[in-house]
Amino acid sequence: MAVISDDDVISTLNELVATCRDGEEGFHAAAEAAGNPELRGLFLTYAQQRADFRAELEEEIRRLGGDPSTHGSVAGSLHCGWMSVRSAVGGGNDDSVVAEVERGEDSARRAWEAALDRDLPPAIRAMVERQYGRIKEAHDRVRTLRERAA
Repeated sequence: MAVISDDDVISTLNELVATCRDGEEGFHAAAEAAGNPELRGLFLTYAQQRADFRAELEEEIRRLGGDPSTHGSVAGSLHCGWMSVRSAVGGGNDDSVVAEVERGEDSARRAWEAALDRDLPPAIRAMVERQYGRIKEAHDRVRTLRERAA
């Protein structure tokens, strides 16, 4: 399979930028909703991780001559909106917040898997694979927190 065009690479990376933006906002919202200080700290750490991933992706997009996305994804906006409503109505109990974060992490994992299904240039693939590994770690940690609470 031939390597995809720079425009296709930029488009793929911009999808990840939008997902990072969604995750960053979602983790900030989760941190605000969480009552447990350890959860707040964990969610803020993951928000910063997504901001770092976004910056790295944006740098690569600019290097390829593209313009980084400035918006989150439609799915992410709906997810964040739903999370805000749930927190307001449900009192933001930590179990529901963790469950909602896990849903967001499922979406992030799928976005990185879709990007890795593309034939990306080697250096970009390595970056996306490294980020994917960290996203899987975050997802698994959040899933473990949810399972412990169940």
